[in-house]
Formats: sequence, C-alpha cells, structure tokens
Amino acid sequence: MQHTPLLMRQLVERGAVVAPDEEIVTATESGTRRQTYRETRDRAHQLAHALAGAGIGIGDRVATFMWNGSRHLETYHAVACMGAVLHPLNVRFTEEALEYIINHAEDKLLIIDADLLPAFEKLAGKIPTIKQFVVATEEGLGGWKTSLPDAVDYEAFISGCPTDYKWPDIDENSPLGLCYTSGTTGNPKGVMYEHRSQYLNTITLAMTDAMNISATDSICGVVPMYHAMGWGIPWAATMLGAKQVFPYRYMSSERLASLFDSERVTLTTGVPTIWEELKALIEANPGRFDLSSLSRLTCGGSAPAAALSKWYFDKMGVELIQGFGMTETTAIVTISRRLMKHADLKLSEDQQLANIAKTGIPMPGLDAEIMDSKFNPLAHDGKSQGEMMLRGPWICDAYYKESHPECFHDGWLRTGDIVTIDEGNYVNVTDRLKDLIKSGGEWISSEDLENDSVGIAGVIEACVVGMPHPKWDERPVALVKLQEGTQLTAEQVKQHCATTFAKWQLPDDVIFVDSIPLTGTGKMDKKAVRADLQAKGYLLPDLRGGTK
Repeated sequence: MQHTPLLMRQLVERGAVVAPDEEIVTATESGTRRQTYRETRDRAHQLAHALAGAGIGIGDRVATFMWNGSRHLETYHAVACMGAVLHPLNVRFTEEALEYIINHAEDKLLIIDADLLPAFEKLAGKIPTIKQFVVATEEGLGGWKTSLPDAVDYEAFISGCPTDYKWPDIDENSPLGLCYTSGTTGNPKGVMYEHRSQYLNTITLAMTDAMNISATDSICGVVPMYHAMGWGIPWAATMLGAKQVFPYRYMSSERLASLFDSERVTLTTGVPTIWEELKALIEANPGRFDLSSLSRLTCGGSAPAAALSKWYFDKMGVELIQGFGMTETTAIVTISRRLMKHADLKLSEDQQLANIAKTGIPMPGLDAEIMDSKFNPLAHDGKSQGEMMLRGPWICDAYYKESHPECFHDGWLRTGDIVTIDEGNYVNVTDRLKDLIKSGGEWISSEDLENDSVGIAGVIEACVVGMPHPKWDERPVALVKLQEGTQLTAEQVKQHCATTFAKWQLPDDVIFVDSIPLTGTGKMDKKAVRADLQAKGYLLPDLRGGTK
C-alpha cells in the first residue's frame, strides 16, 4: 500500500482550490480589508520565495509578532509548507521573556506588525540570531519607522516574487511550529509541533462532535494566533475554505459585535471574559446588532459560568462550546458541548447545559488517565481525584532543547491538573497542583510573584493566591509579612514586581499580615489563606464598589 506522508501543505492548499473566491477579512482602523483565498494562496507562495531569498531554509525558525490578520495567515501558510518552523510570539510577554524565547529558539527572521515595533526596539542588540525584520502595516496606522536594523516593508519584501513555490518533500515528523509556555515556573518552555501531529489535530478539530467547523461557516478567530496556533482554528478553516474574519487588534466588544453583524459570523473563539463583555453590550443595546447568524461561541482558558451558557442559549439560541487544552497538547484535548452523546437527547435542557460546565470528553485518538502521586491509575467514578495524564499523536512528549523528566512519566504528559473522570469519560478539573492563577485565559505563577516579592528589603514572607473575579476568572492577591519596623506600601510592592512582570500579572491587592498559615509540613497553606479571605467576605479592589 502506498504511504503518503501527512504534510500540512495537503490541507493548507485546499482552501484556495475548493473556494478560491471566498473572502478573508481583516479589520482595519476604519473598516475592513478583504482578499480572496486565491489571492492569499498566491501571496503565501510569494512570501515563501522571499523568505528563501532571505536565507530561510528547511528547519529554520521564523518568528511572528502579529495580531490576527491575513498577513499572519499568509505566514502560517508559507512557513509551514516550505518546511521552515513557524514561531508565533505572544504579544503580551515581557521584554525579558521575549529576549529569552527568541534566543532559545534561535529565530532567524521576524515578521512584525508595525504598531508592535516599539516593543522590539527595546530588544535591539539582544537578539543576535534575527538577521531580518519584515514589517507589515494596515490602513489607518500610517507609515512606519524603526531603529531596528535590516528592516524591510512586508509588501516590498514579497513584491515581484513568483506566485508558485515548489514545496519540498519532507518527513511527516518534521517540525512545523514552535510555541512557548507562559513560563509559569522558571523560563518558558518550547513545544515543537510536527506536520503529522498538526494534520491529525486539524482534521479532528473540524469533526461534528468537536468544533463542528464547516466550509459554510464564517469564522472569527478572537483567540490570538500566537496561543497554540490559534487553537488550530486557522488551519481547519483554511483546509475547508471557510470565510475567515480577523479582528486584528480591535478587540472591544463593540467592534467585535459589529464584525459579527456585518460579516455574518457563525462561529467565533475566545475566553469567558470576552463573552461576558459581549453579553453586557447586547443587554445594554437591545436590537443594535444583528447577531442572528451566530450559532456557536467556543470558550477556552477557563470554564464558562453555567449562567453564561444558559443566557446565550435562551436569549440568542447560541451554544457555548468549552474546549480544554495546553500549549503542550497542540491546543484542544477535551470538548464539552450541550449534546455530547445520543443519550443526552433525553436530558432536560438544564442538564444539557450543565454538560458545558464540565471540562469535557477527550478527543478521538487521545488517552486521558488520572493517577495518584505514585502514578497508580485511579477509578473513573467521578469521585476519585488525581493528576490528569495525557498521551496521543499530538501530545508533547519532550520540551524543545531541554529535559524536564518531572513533566513526563512513562510516555504520559503530566498536566499538573487535578481532575476526576466519570463512567462516561467526562473529565472535570477540580484543582491545580502548583497553585497557578488563571486570569483572562492567561497563567500567572503565584510562586514566581512570591519569590520576587521576597526580594524586597524587609519582606520576610509572601503568599500569592488567586481570588475569584467575575470578569477575569481569577486575580492575584499578595499577603506580605514584614520585618518589624519595616515601612512598605502596597504600591511599592507592585512597583518592584513591575520590573519583572507584565502589568496584567501584577497582584491586584497587597495585604500586610502578621503571619501566614502553614501546613503540617511547613509549607504555606494557600487553601487556608483563600478560605480565610472568603470567610471574611474579602473583595478585590475593583469589586468593592460594585463589579466594573
């Protein structure tokens, strides 16, 4: 039997063949910019020629620092198909994290949106592996100037290049993409994605019982394309030739609602915060937006509130789909929908909506297990709790360039999540091993914040916990114990942390305490800290006068 390697070019090129005139829309300052799949395909081939001319070859890393837009999609297409490695950089990372990641990945060329140039100008001279900067700009943003060396305009870079590039024959296990974790403990870790794993994940993602992505959809990817390859949505949509709508940097609820209205969006992706804000906008402006085309909202980062799922279903006939995944899992691991099984048709509407609050059922091809601290499998009874272990064709089994044996066990990925699995194979996350704080879909390391705070003169001990927030899911709060006689303000603690952490990672509140409760083994008892704050009716600063 003939063996055809599973290469992403077979999927990525398909959209322009089956739907050459379908639109790819990018939001701009004053409206939208449109191009067809045929044009996008031709421009991707031109970009591949330009990249090859700049010295990019098979296996070389090409970084992007871009919003969601058609040029980012062209880069996905060109870099993957020419056998290079696409490395999307998180635009929310700190200067220090970006410097580390770029040098660790040894990126050779960077494609960057012009309005993000200031973040990289600070890195000049610190990222020697990058030999060329390619700058893209959109209507309404004006021209660009930069102090970065060897910078060229994106359109000039591809201008005059042929619209056919002969994609090389490579092994299906060749690297295609590189994404880094958010560095919740220590430096960020790189996860390399192969053609085979992305191919299988893309087809699975489009399944009816997964995201149910169809060629007839109009898809607005709100989740950033630097988050685990945009959860794989750009690949799946391009494979099918679905209409794609990119919001670029315009992420306000009002702008998104207008895009959903004008482009007749049927499926969109994001985190619960975005859908809470959209709900508030719709309630405050009845009849202003026609969102009758919308049928599915996908929700990741954290579980949506049951009330949110019910509101969208009751008021708009829109289904929330919860997806769970990690950088290490090529995005989606489990999917939770209102109807996941034929038997669910017999459930009441409230019972069906309750399904969405569960973490979900693992995708076909994946194995999920729960194990105790000695790696003994636990019962799938919906009650036994243990660490979730994963394995499968698109699950990471090693980090790029580094050995972290503590993150893996006998072919399984250790997720660090405490879960139950019931008799129906529903996974439900109940806790986290390392007390990470998830805020607005992003991880914040309580341990790293604590270690940084203890570096302040006069600070004896610091304990950071996540407290519930209706908009961000959780926000960090720091408890700080001072040496006797030390004078320190909450603002000084935040200012100190701001030299290391991004603004969104800083604690919302700093509480000075005489002692911090400890466990029997002498460790900070964060469970007791959270319980004590909740028992005292603690509210985060921006909630004390009512939710904003």
